[in-house]
Amino acid sequence: MNRCDWARGDPLMQAYHDKEWGVPLHNDRKFFEFLILDGAQAGLSWRTILYRREGYRKAFHRFDARKVAAMGPKDVRRLLKDPGIIRNRLKILSAIRNAKAFLAVKEEFGTFDHYIWGFAKEQKKVRRVGSFKALPVTSPESDAMSKDLRQRGFNFVGSTICYAFMQAAGLVDDHQAHCFRVKK
Repeated sequence: MNRCDWARGDPLMQAYHDKEWGVPLHNDRKFFEFLILDGAQAGLSWRTILYRREGYRKAFHRFDARKVAAMGPKDVRRLLKDPGIIRNRLKILSAIRNAKAFLAVKEEFGTFDHYIWGFAKEQKKVRRVGSFKALPVTSPESDAMSKDLRQRGFNFVGSTICYAFMQAAGLVDDHQAHCFRVKK
């Protein structure tokens, strides 16, 4: 089966690619999950984070933003010892901070879904390239998303992280031209 180059050879990466990556998302809890996971990825590979996804789900209350927002110093100390996640204090604190900002966005817009799709202009961009390396790592939309998220108190949301988030959540469709996921 032809897949995007990055998803070949690893069963977990293949399953993620085949069932999730690039599928338009409209579920606030999943959006929060991707925000936390993409932020944790900073400086690391997606594979590293994907293999710890279950650990993150357990450590961060299955990505219940209200429960994560209520986490405190005792939780941070516990998480710094948790081998199921990336034990980086700044990334752990960022997850808690981002949970609070996420809830504020939901309060303002009704849903995070309504807010975030505004950056895709309600229509996802489609790019078809032969090589995954030919894809951009940022876009004007990810730049705008990053700037707005930071102004709202989020962190670990640079433009590159936002672009990866947009790919994961289906706000853009960057499957390679030869990938079976491309609708012909």
